[in-house]
Amino acid sequence: MENNSSFINPNKFPNSKPKVVVIMGATGAGKSRLAIDLASQFPIEIINADSMQVYEGLDVLTNKVPIHDQKGVPHHLLGTISPMVEFTAKDFRDCAINLISDITSRNRIPVIVGGTNYYIQALVSRFLLDESVGDKDDSCLDETNGDKESHIQLVSEQENLSYSYENLKAIDPVAANRIHPNDHRKISKYLHLYTSSGVLPSKYLQEKTMENWGDADNLRYDCCFICVDASLPIIDKYVDQRVDQMVNSGLLQEVFEIFNPDAVYTQGLRQAIGVREFEDFLRVYLSQGLAFTSIENLKENINTILGTSGENQLKQLLQDAIDKVKLNTRRLVRRQKRRLNRLQTLFGWNIRYVDATECLSCFTEESWTANVVKPSIQIINSHFEKDINFDFDATNGIKGLKLMERDLWTQYICKACGNKVLRGAYEWEQHKQGRSHRKRICRLRKSGVSGLDE
Repeated sequence: MENNSSFINPNKFPNSKPKVVVIMGATGAGKSRLAIDLASQFPIEIINADSMQVYEGLDVLTNKVPIHDQKGVPHHLLGTISPMVEFTAKDFRDCAINLISDITSRNRIPVIVGGTNYYIQALVSRFLLDESVGDKDDSCLDETNGDKESHIQLVSEQENLSYSYENLKAIDPVAANRIHPNDHRKISKYLHLYTSSGVLPSKYLQEKTMENWGDADNLRYDCCFICVDASLPIIDKYVDQRVDQMVNSGLLQEVFEIFNPDAVYTQGLRQAIGVREFEDFLRVYLSQGLAFTSIENLKENINTILGTSGENQLKQLLQDAIDKVKLNTRRLVRRQKRRLNRLQTLFGWNIRYVDATECLSCFTEESWTANVVKPSIQIINSHFEKDINFDFDATNGIKGLKLMERDLWTQYICKACGNKVLRGAYEWEQHKQGRSHRKRICRLRKSGVSGLDE
């Protein structure tokens, strides 16, 4: 890509907030892929905001981006935290603030990527509520909440919802206790709030009293929020397919290696969906002496168990576990979507949506570029337009857009600037177009020096 202007660091303006891009969305929607694709157009570094991907281990189960798929784009907080510790929203905030300062100081754009919206909210908000409230909400699904979720999770999708006091009481007894059973106006108002945004009325009333916590006008950064979205039926189907692929790729081997019958599933990496669900299967598997086979043979054993004709205990337990992983992941998708609605409804975040439905249904590079990447580039370009003047064509996006072809590895040395080393063609082109480089070139030419790189 040819870029005809240099990137201006927003931090050079003393009264401006640091600019960051935040890529949000439900699990499986394509957030990480989009962020990596954007690196072909912008000088970015990625900060992972998935509360399970921050931990070391379970790479298949947590769906971490493999090194070879990162395409040289720097990733931070990805598989760097010990799985035995609890990495809270406050811990994430403190780490990410330092990373953002470092990235922006190097004239690059921090891109926050992940489905743990409470992490993101803790980072960009100037105030932090009780960090225990939401730490387990967006990348894991604890079973104590799971049954409640299954009871009310799809209320917003019911077209014929009954706006009755009993319905409100079933969904939010705290809010129901605040009003008279015959106050139909408030009952309707509270239920409409819940069905349209996923916000519990009692939660809304409580948080309305808090002083601007998380409000769009009081954020720590100048945030460009992008949500990779998809229709629920399509993402449900995609999630089911992805779970099957993860099982085939070694998910169960990873879980087997960390399995402990006495484990606590409410802290650290063991909270991740896909760990607890296999507990019953692994207990029986161990009791039958199959644990003495090697880890390498476990995949073969799994295929044998699933391929067994008729019904047996191991096969049923394994299939039930896989189905439960799929179910809990689908529940998580709805939970993440509700929280995104809440951030818009309650706090006024300007979240721009790009639709990946067609891409998840039948993926092609052309569809992905047209429906997800190009609109995201336009959103970022618009948000940064005061500081960046990218060569953007309203119809075709940034001119010369060629994804996945960016040279990230070649080193360039600028002799005119004291043998400064630049990484990749993009940085080299940006450097050559910079004012200080051009001034040095002009000065050296006037001095009679020849053979300079322009």
